Formats: sequence, structure tokens, C-alpha cells
Amino acid sequence: MKNNWQTYFRYFFTSGVVSIILSCSNTKYLKEGQMLYTGATINIKNETISKKEKKALQSDLEANLTPKPNSTFLGLRPKLFFYNIAKEPKKEKGFNYWLKYKMGEKPVLLADVDKKFNQDIIQNYSENKGYFNAKVTYDTISKNKRAQIIYSLQPGARYLISSVVFQKDSTLVNQEIQKLSNKTLLKTGRPFDLDIIKAERERIDNGLKERGFYYFHPNNIIIQADSTVSKNHTVELNVKLKDNTPTLATQQFSINKIVVFPNYNMSDVRKGKYKIPMNTDSLTKYAHNDIYIIDPQHKFKPKIFDRALYFKTGEVYNRADHNLTLNRLISLGVFKFVKNEFVVADSLQHTFDAYYLLTPREIQSLRLEALGRTNSANYAGSEVNLNWTHRNFFRGAEQLKTSVYGAFDVQVGGPENAKNLFRAGVNTQLSIPRIVAPFKFHSSSAFVPRTNITLGYEFQNRTQYYTLNTFSGSFGYLWKENARKEHDLKILDITYVAPAKVTPLYDSIALKSDAMQRVVEKQLIFGPTYSYTYTNTMLQKPNTIYYKGTLDLAGNLTGLLSGANTKKGKEKTIFGVPFSQYAKIENDFRFYHKFNEKTSLATRFIAGLAYPYGNSEHIPFSRQFFSGGSNSIRAFRARTLGPGSFDPRTIEEGYYFDQSGDVKLELNAEYRANLYKFLNVAVFADAGNIWLINEDKQRPGAKFSKEFLSEIAVGAGVGLRLDFSILILRLDLAMPLRVPYYPKNDRWVLNKINFGDSNWRKDNLILNIAIGYPF
Repeated sequence: MKNNWQTYFRYFFTSGVVSIILSCSNTKYLKEGQMLYTGATINIKNETISKKEKKALQSDLEANLTPKPNSTFLGLRPKLFFYNIAKEPKKEKGFNYWLKYKMGEKPVLLADVDKKFNQDIIQNYSENKGYFNAKVTYDTISKNKRAQIIYSLQPGARYLISSVVFQKDSTLVNQEIQKLSNKTLLKTGRPFDLDIIKAERERIDNGLKERGFYYFHPNNIIIQADSTVSKNHTVELNVKLKDNTPTLATQQFSINKIVVFPNYNMSDVRKGKYKIPMNTDSLTKYAHNDIYIIDPQHKFKPKIFDRALYFKTGEVYNRADHNLTLNRLISLGVFKFVKNEFVVADSLQHTFDAYYLLTPREIQSLRLEALGRTNSANYAGSEVNLNWTHRNFFRGAEQLKTSVYGAFDVQVGGPENAKNLFRAGVNTQLSIPRIVAPFKFHSSSAFVPRTNITLGYEFQNRTQYYTLNTFSGSFGYLWKENARKEHDLKILDITYVAPAKVTPLYDSIALKSDAMQRVVEKQLIFGPTYSYTYTNTMLQKPNTIYYKGTLDLAGNLTGLLSGANTKKGKEKTIFGVPFSQYAKIENDFRFYHKFNEKTSLATRFIAGLAYPYGNSEHIPFSRQFFSGGSNSIRAFRARTLGPGSFDPRTIEEGYYFDQSGDVKLELNAEYRANLYKFLNVAVFADAGNIWLINEDKQRPGAKFSKEFLSEIAVGAGVGLRLDFSILILRLDLAMPLRVPYYPKNDRWVLNKINFGDSNWRKDNLILNIAIGYPF
């Protein structure tokens, strides 16, 4: 039956769908004399350039040709097929309109191609890349109402740069250009390339902007090329200022006065309510750094601008401080718009005044949110948040955020007796835009460093099992070196967990598992935590990475000073509660490779270790590692995998959830492709497991050992993603390929796969429903 089904599907696909598309997307819909344009080919005839150069030139040239032929898929043109079979819609809506203009694609005809225009593109591009005196011809090949254009290019030898001269004169701007010449992009022996020449003008302009030449422009530079004075296909380059360069562009400007207008509103200016004063003589000056602040209502403390503004009176203008100041003003979070103007104050002394026109955001806001949510434990549910924000709490751009929330989560596809969760709580955070510490902290980053103070409380009810009260607080710093590197240091991160109620049902289950008993024990966790994040995923590059490393040290100094050692019977308590002592490190590394605009490969590797010592024999349950679920190894239900080769099915039937460990290794790979606009598909494979540091007699095989490789779980599957920009709904269907708690020589289950068995499908096909990508 299985083979028959496969044969039928193969017959249906090849003999049915494909044949329909082949018959309907051909040229029978074209009118008399029309020909379908199937693309262009460029033949390069030059034996003096390498195959690599020839291939690169051909690829670049073909990318510049217009128009593009109809898109193809496996040699077919399905979009053209949909366009042809759909009727012309009467209105811009309805099924026919969607099929013809959304799913379909209008035929690209030979008549749409401007062959002479493309010929000029090929010739000009070739000469811009140094292939002077290029000659281009073209020919059209047609058959069965299909046409292809063949362009033949004879580029000639490529001209190389023989010398680069930066022309000298006595002007100040030329002297600064000479100082920049040692890092020129124009190198002797390199090919002539117009794009490199443009980049060199931009480089010179950027360098001059750093030296006070605010009004300079790349177009003020001319780079002359002379191929007549050299032989052997070489060219001399002469870099100089244009003769008609404006005088203002050659002058080096310094900062005269700095004026900040923190309550600027364009609509009020238009209504004539006030006018921005360009004469600063009557303004009150903030003495510390010669800053004039126009804030009659004293909404903001002057020190905000003292820390954010990098310009000082008398300094030579430079673009780095200009951009740095704007970025820091924006990152304060209290201003909606930041505008900057320079007004010439003394043309003879070459000085200008710097004006900062800042439009504040609403100082206070109240927002109600209702949202759907999922987490790694396969819980799906809804959450309601009421958020209040004050963006200038002490008039120093301090942000006070308070959130009151309630949530109800139902486990989807999890263990039968996992029960549902109800959570409610409140979180408050005060974020101060500077480092509050007894030492000075200087940052030249575009991002304002912050001191964060948080307090929180959460009530959690796991129906029919237990209720917990969790109190938390932290004090620490968050700062970014740049857009790629971020540091988060919490000097003190404290959590106190106290059970409010434990049901007899849960007690009866926990009697058989020390690990489950620890879930409802009182826990006191405090100590410093630090995380470092590096990412360049925001760049438009084919290869990007993401890394986050986290270090969590709990109770270390307290345990050392008190001499705590629970193994020797010296367990120490604070207010009657034993404090946790451990060291934990976790590394999350991700690599993304982009094949093209529609396909990519995403990979992730996680390695974590938590080691208890001193006052603790075990890691607190809330700080342990978990495996399985929608964001982990998707072929296993959430928190049911591991630790090690322990078989969770040996626990009382239905109560094998919340398996945790002290060691975690995980590797994920996912191939992603876009099918149509918001519709994406994925093929993925996951591998990994968790283990314990210490032996657990109730969970044999759970300890990490040299046999850990044989205890790696493996799963694979396919996914469907609906990307609506503001929301990504993800459906992943996975099945296990290697099960670590099966007998050691029988853990690979490929030979046991039987899609025709309903019981096998129920136990082994795991559907994960989630929001957002897993990594």
C-alpha cells in the first residue's frame, strides 16, 4: 500500500500538475507576432583575462540587463501559468485579481527588450571596470515563439593603474588631503575601476569631515585618468580639487556656541507660538561646558546634555562627535525626534553655532496589551499586560516602567498530566541613563550606558499540583560598546521562591522523585550574573553570527566567608532558608548563511554547565537546563528528554515532565525557504541532551560520563511558517531518529518508522506550535 501510494503521488505530480503547467504556460496565449522573452546570454571573447575574471564580469553584466524574463521553477514558469489561466478581473479584488496579479506574472515579451539600451549598458559597465574600447554586438535566436538574445562582448585588455598622484597646492584643505593619501584605495598594479574611484572620493570626504571641513562634498574631488602617457594598457590617476570648489567647502570650522532646545515642536513653530533664537547673546548659559539650554519650565536637568553632547566650544568640528551626539540623544529614550543645525557665526574666524532641536516623547504613557504567547515548554496561551512608563522620572531621562500582568497557559502536545499554568505578577524597573557607581565610567559609545534596578513578584499556580510565590530583584549595568557588542552585568541578582500550597496529589508523586520535591522547596538564590552578546546579523552579508555567553555565580562569597559545606553537614541558612551556591556558564552560538534573498541556512550550538558546591548539592530547579520542545529538540516533548539515558517512562505513567539537568549540549540546523510572500517552509534537524553532574539513584543513566555521545538524541522534521511581519506563526512537525533511553545498540529508530501505523504516528510525530523562529 505504501509503495502504491508513492507511485500514485509520483504519477500525479509528473503526469498531472507538471503537464498542466507545461501546456498552459507555453506560448499559445501569445498573439500573432509576439514572442516570449526567455533571457539573455553574454559571450565574452577575450583570451587575456582569467576564467575567474570572465565569470565575474559576465555575472555582473547579466545582473544589469533589463527586463528580467519570467521567473522559473524547475524549468517551468508557474507564475506565467497562473496569469494566463486567470480571467481579466473587472475590479482590483476577488479571486481572479489575486490569481492573475498576485500569484501570476505578466509575460515578458521580446518587444519589451530595448536591445540597444542593454548594448550600451554592457559597453559602459565594461569600460567602467577598466576594459576600455569594448565592442558589443547582439543577435536574437527564436524558436516556437520563444526568443533569446545573445550579446557578444569583446572587452579588450584590462587597463591597470600605473601611478597615483595627489596634486599639491598651498591651501589648508589640500594639506589635509595629503595627510589622507597614505591610505588611498587606489593602488598601483590594480585594475582601473570606477566604483573604487567613487569609494576613494567618499573616503577623502569622510576624512575631511573628521578634520572640520563640514561643507565639503565628494563631488569637490576629481580623479583624472590618463591612458595616453603610458604603454602596455596602463593608466595614470591624478587626484585633485575641482577648480570650481566653493570657498565654504575649503574652510575648516570650529564650534562657537552650543544651544539645546529640549522642548522643540515643529507644529508650534509653524503656528508662531515661539521662534528658535539664532542670537544667543540673551540666553542663559549652563556654565559647566558652555551649553545654552532653552528650558524655561526646567523639565530636564542640564547634566543630561552635558553627558550626551560630545562637542565643546572651541573644538574643531568632526563628524564622529556629530553622529555620536545625535545617537546618544536618541538612545536616552526621552526624545522622539532629534534635529541638528549648524549656523555660521563668524565667517572670517570660520566658526558656527551648533543647535540641537529636541522633540520630547510623551513623558508618561499607559498601555494595555493582550497577546498570544508560547514558550519552550510547549505551553500556549494568552497574556494581558498593563504597562505604565514614565520617561523622565527624576528630570534626568530616568525611565520608570511598571507592568502588571496575568497569564493562562495550556500545554499543547505535551504530557497528558502536565496540567495548566496560571501566572500573575508585577514588575518594576528604574533605568538610569548613566553608570551609578563610586568610580567614574567613561563611554564613547553611541549608546548611553544604563544602571537598571528591578523588583518583581509572581504568583504561579500549576493546577491540581502547587502554587508558588516568587520574589525577585536586581541591581546592575547595561552598556553597549557598539551596535554589535553588549554587556549586561548584574552586581546583585536575587530570587526567593516560596511554596504557598502543595496538593496531596503532587506530594504522592514527589515521594518517588527527589528532583520533583526540590521544585516546591524554598529557594534563595543571590549573586552576580554577567552576559556578553555579539551579533552582526543586522548586516547585509551572506554569513552572519550571533553569540551570547552567560556567567551566573550564586552565593560564592557568602559561602566562602561562612564556611558552608553541606556535604560535611555545615549547611548555612539566611532567615531559615538555605542559600544556593553554584557556578553556571552557558554559551549560545548561531551561524546564518544566506544563499539568496529567499533561502538561508541557520545553525545553533548550545553548551552549558552548572556546578553546585559548598552550600548546595543540587542546582536550583529554576536555574537548571531543559531539553525538548518547540525551541529545542523538537522531536521530543518539552522537558521530557533526559537527563542522559534515563528513561522518563519508568516514572509513574503520565508524570514524566520537568526533567532537568546540570549539563547541556545541543546542535540545531535549519534550512529555510520562502515559497510565497508570507509563506515560508523549513527542513530541520536537532541533536542534543542534558545530564546531571552528580549521580541520582532514582534516575539511572542521568550522570554525565564518557558515554555521553551515545546518549545524544536526534530528531528531524519539516516546518511551515506564516510570516506576517508583526507576527510569525510557526508549525513544526518532527519525529525522533535516535532515542537515548532505548537499549544502547538499538537507539537509532530509522528502521522502525511506519507512517501507516496510527499508534506510531501518535507517539512519534510531534507537532510544535509556536510564535517566532526557534533561533
